[in-house]
Amino acid sequence: MQNIQRSKLFWASCLALLVTSLSFGIRAGILNQLGVEFQLNASELSTITATAFWGFPLAIVVGGFVVDAIGMKRLLVAAFILHLTGILLTIFAQGYWTLFLSTLCVGLANGTVEAACNPLVATLYPENKTTRLNYFHLWFPGGAVIGTLLVVFFTNLGIGWQIQVAVMLIPTVIYGFLFSKLEFPVTERVASGYTTRDMYKAVLSPLFLFMFICMFGTAITELFTGQWIDVLLRNVTDNALLILTLTAGVQVLGRAFAEPVVHKFSPSGVLFLSAVLSALGLYLLSTLTGNSIFLAAIVFGLGVTYFWPTMIGFVAENIPKSGALGLNLVGGAGMFAVSIYTMFMGNFYDRILAERLPAGANLEEYAKAAPGTEMANALDNAKNLAGPEVLQATLIIPIILAFAFGGLFLYMRSRKKKGVNDSRYAAA
Repeated sequence: MQNIQRSKLFWASCLALLVTSLSFGIRAGILNQLGVEFQLNASELSTITATAFWGFPLAIVVGGFVVDAIGMKRLLVAAFILHLTGILLTIFAQGYWTLFLSTLCVGLANGTVEAACNPLVATLYPENKTTRLNYFHLWFPGGAVIGTLLVVFFTNLGIGWQIQVAVMLIPTVIYGFLFSKLEFPVTERVASGYTTRDMYKAVLSPLFLFMFICMFGTAITELFTGQWIDVLLRNVTDNALLILTLTAGVQVLGRAFAEPVVHKFSPSGVLFLSAVLSALGLYLLSTLTGNSIFLAAIVFGLGVTYFWPTMIGFVAENIPKSGALGLNLVGGAGMFAVSIYTMFMGNFYDRILAERLPAGANLEEYAKAAPGTEMANALDNAKNLAGPEVLQATLIIPIILAFAFGGLFLYMRSRKKKGVNDSRYAAA
């Protein structure tokens, strides 16, 4: 890799991921504003939000199949074009379908970024994959912090949501320019000489399939909760959006110190501890009120900090023959699960609201009621109950993960005691 500028490629990748995370943070912050301006209910908002999550896996899986053939650079040029299109469509949105299409473009762009950058980081740093992937994915919560703080700041200044979305154009143009000027290596699988048959055999191994299924739960726990926290807890606390900011801030700090944590507890141990803390954090978020809810946000933030990058890193280190396809299938599985779960829980949330309102009440009429009226107060009371109930329903997922990752930790430790090396393990 003589002509490869490893550091510049890594930082350009971080900037591309920053755009991805800004799209989540800003959209989470303006979700209620979009609902009010375009008169969208929770089901419609959840469908729009879910579009980003299923656009992501579509792009990341397709990218996983073609990245070895077309190269990572071409994928990132496609990501730039999709980001630019999605951001502009959002700024000039006219209603439900414009928002749907714009979110789809952004989701496809986000997935394409991960499809190229996860194998790129693993290729650039073969000696320290999990740690470097944690450093790279630090920029996802980092962007969420920046995005939500921008929403709060701009909203307090009376600056519209269109300008808030337009902020994403700045890093988008910069990362597009940087990637257009840099040379890229081939993917690690291609460089290592693993065949396509080796790759498909690896992604059908029991260990890979186990991680693939577990990614459903880790992604839902982290991303569904983060994207919907402002809607679910707005009536429980006056600072619901700041809960997301605090949670993301904890993730940034945690991933910045990933190296000693991963080395001390091992990737499987980190995943087990993450599941336990996530379950505790979700329980606290769904039961506490007032300022104590920020303690719950810290616990939850610690729980989800290492989920995504450590899942990717575990596959990269322990099943290297799966190559870019393996990394992208795992990432795609997570986002696909979030998209389905988000749509399901949006309908579940609306159903809870309807059940908590007077018999025969029309939810749309209550949503349009003027603040302070009897109908508006009744809807607020219903929301007070509905948000925590959705979180409690989600709590079962990290509880199941705690048992699953506990078993993984014991399995990995037993293999280590038997002296099973990475090459044999990768071929399992």
